[in-house]
This record gives sequence, structure tokens and C-alpha cells, in this order.
Amino acid sequence: MAGPSLTPILKDELDIVIPTIRNLDFLEMWRPFFQKYHLIIVQDGDPSKTIKVPEGCFGFMVSKKKYIYTIDDDCFVAKDPSGKEINALEQHIQNLLSPSTPFFFNTLYDPYRDGTDFVRGYPFSLREGVPTAVSHGLWLNIPDYDAPTQLVKPRERNNRFVDAVMTIPKGTLFPMCGMNLGFNRELIGPAMYFGLMGDGQPIGRYDDMWAGWCTKVICDHLGYGIKTGLPYIWHSKASNPFVNLKKEYEGIYWQEELIPFFQAVTLPKECTTVQKCYLELSKQVRAKLGKVDEYFNKLADAMITWIEAWDELNPSNGEGGQPPKGSGK
Repeated sequence: MAGPSLTPILKDELDIVIPTIRNLDFLEMWRPFFQKYHLIIVQDGDPSKTIKVPEGCFGFMVSKKKYIYTIDDDCFVAKDPSGKEINALEQHIQNLLSPSTPFFFNTLYDPYRDGTDFVRGYPFSLREGVPTAVSHGLWLNIPDYDAPTQLVKPRERNNRFVDAVMTIPKGTLFPMCGMNLGFNRELIGPAMYFGLMGDGQPIGRYDDMWAGWCTKVICDHLGYGIKTGLPYIWHSKASNPFVNLKKEYEGIYWQEELIPFFQAVTLPKECTTVQKCYLELSKQVRAKLGKVDEYFNKLADAMITWIEAWDELNPSNGEGGQPPKGSGK
């Protein structure tokens, strides 16, 4: 006798967003994990090529779901050390539905996973944790390297499967890779703007980095958590390091100014929503990074336009992103 049909976790509350300029054959491998969820396909890259997607579609903005999982079109199903296929989507959901601990590090990593707990000396007042806004997954095979590292280590492959999830501590930035990423759109969606990048811009391949730095300082301010680690996907092919170097050239120089900027950012207590935080951040980008290059003045304008468009498309979520209880905000 057949068992009961199990409803996938968050089936009606999650969109899968896939940026692509290629065909979608890679989805066949993901069919067992994705087929019951709603997919949004976004044209990415060369505007002269045509794929059938809604014109001008921004996946994160047009989604109406609470959660987003985004994956690149050169990412396939990875296997754990036992040879079992990894359901990356399910692991991201587990990360997002369990709390984070950004205010005090637990040396056994994520204390909410099965088989672990808070260690001796961990304050009981912080054990409830805070809502998780972002789940940052990793990659086997081709690592997410910049062009200079790709050139120095062209044959390097990541074969290390580390069975761990951890919360990135408050006050610590990280390089956010968008190729295997889950996030709570209601909590942090307005900060997930991937910037003015690519065609016609002086910088590329920093789109997810920009979104990650903005997201982290806003999560720190509002008292949300970001987890990194599991799940792994299999990243199948390295992009061309010479092409990448051309795209990243300015960014490699600018990041030495950008990272200290984000490390020093403070947001006033009046910034009680993600939108207010992001608009304040745009002012600081203009004031402090505008002198690095005129590009950052354009980016500051674009950040404001992004929030205006977000609120227009998401009117009921205009005051979303309230800080959690116990965050001190």
C-alpha cells in the first residue's frame, strides 16, 4: 500500500529564483527536489541573447513568497561523503527555520542541529537566538575564487565536505556568494539588491558581494542572523579568469575602500525597517564612497530607486523587517 503523499516543506511560501542565459537542461537533475515548487527564471548576462522570461523581471522583487532560494545554472546536485545526493533546498529551509546566534559564538557551531546543543558557559539569556534572515550555502568542485586566485590555482578543486553550519558573528563581514543562497524575503528582501553591475558599468562580479555587505550590516543593526556552511552544491565549471579579471579589475581595488566603509557603518536607531536602513546606507555610500569614484553616486541613486520599486511592488510589506524581540533595538 502506498504511503501518504508528503507535502514539501514551505511549498506555498518559497520561490526558487534562477538567473540564466543558458538553456535549462541543468534543472533535470534538480527535478526530484524542485518540481513541486514555484520557479522564477531571470535573464542574466548578455542582453542580445533571448530566453523566454518576463521582460525586466527582477526575481527577488517580483516574488510574493516569504522565502527565496536562488541557484546558478552551472550548479548541480552534490553528494555527501556517504554518496547520498544532497537536497540543498531542504537544508536551506532547515537553516532558515531555526534561529541564529550572532551575539555569542557556540563552539559546537549551530546548537539547533540534531545531536548538538549549547556548550557550558553559553549565556542562557541568549539561547533563544534570533530569526535567521540568510542561509549561505557552499560548493564542491569549483571554488568561488576571484580572477587572480583562479589564475594562480587553475586546477584547484574543493573536495572538502565540512559537516557544519555556523552563525556569522555580529560585526563580522563575509563574502556572500549568490550561487547557492536562501533567504527570508520578508525579513531582509529589500536589502538583496545586487547593484549596478555588468554591461555598461565599470565593475562586475561584485553584485552578490555588494548585496552581502549591505545585508550583513542591516542584519547586525536589526538583530537578525546569517548562517553559512551546509548545504553544498556541485559547481560544475569555472568561468574564464581572464574575462573575470576584466570584470573585477576595478572591484579588486575598490574593495579595499568598500570593506572598511562597511566595517565602520553605523545606522541610527530611527532605522527600524530594512527599507529605512537601506536608504540610510545609500546616503552614506554617496557621502563616503562618492569620492572614490562617480560610479558610487550612481549606485546610491540606484539603491533609492530599488527601494521605491520594492515598495511599489510590495505595498503590504512596506514596513516589514521589524527587529526581533530581545535584539536590543
